[in-house]
Formats: sequence, C-alpha cells, structure tokens
Amino acid sequence: MTEKTDQVYVSITGLTLKSPFHGIRFSWQAARSFSQAAGAPGNLATDARMVDGVHHTLTVWTTREAMLDYLRSGPHLAAMKAYRSIGTGKVHGYHAKQAPSWEDALAIWNREGRAV
Repeated sequence: MTEKTDQVYVSITGLTLKSPFHGIRFSWQAARSFSQAAGAPGNLATDARMVDGVHHTLTVWTTREAMLDYLRSGPHLAAMKAYRSIGTGKVHGYHAKQAPSWEDALAIWNREGRAV
C-alpha cells in the first residue's frame, strides 16, 4: 500500500469498561500505552479524554505503518491482550489532510467505528 505524503493517518479509539472495578487496571494500561504513543516514531499528536463514559484516544501519525508499528509492540500490545477482559469498544483509522477536532473525531468514530 502506498500512502500520500501530504496526508496524516488518524486513529480514534473508544473503550467502555465492563465494570468500574476494571478502572485501576485500565488506567495502568492506558498510561503506559499513552506514554509509548507519545514517544513513538511517526507520532505527531496524542490525546485522550472521556466522553459520555467512553475512554477515547485520538492519535495522529505520519503513516499508517508508523501507527501499526506502535500498535503491535510494547505496552500497547500488552493492553490489547488485556482489552477483552476489561472492556468493549470501537476503533477507526483513516487518512486525512490534517488532524480532526475532537468534535469531528467523535462524530467520525460514532459513524464509522468498528467493534473490536
């Protein structure tokens, strides 16, 4: 797959905890993954927030491949392995000319996110 150099790759995730009791485990996994993303090669922006009880991340990457390298390694890989036991959610990634606002990102995630 070739990517246009005038675009970025945007990843939007949302996780709902199955129980409040999973909050500590989620917070630990999320903090480690957030730090990993912020320092990952190709990462341009990393943000997180909770909206309507859903824990969201919004990351922007130079390429889809850079995002996949992050996704498949270190703390994020460990978090993905723990995911099904602590929550449910959706993800969506796409190419864009620029990073979306949170408002736009959430609308896109609601409309196009796929369950994981």
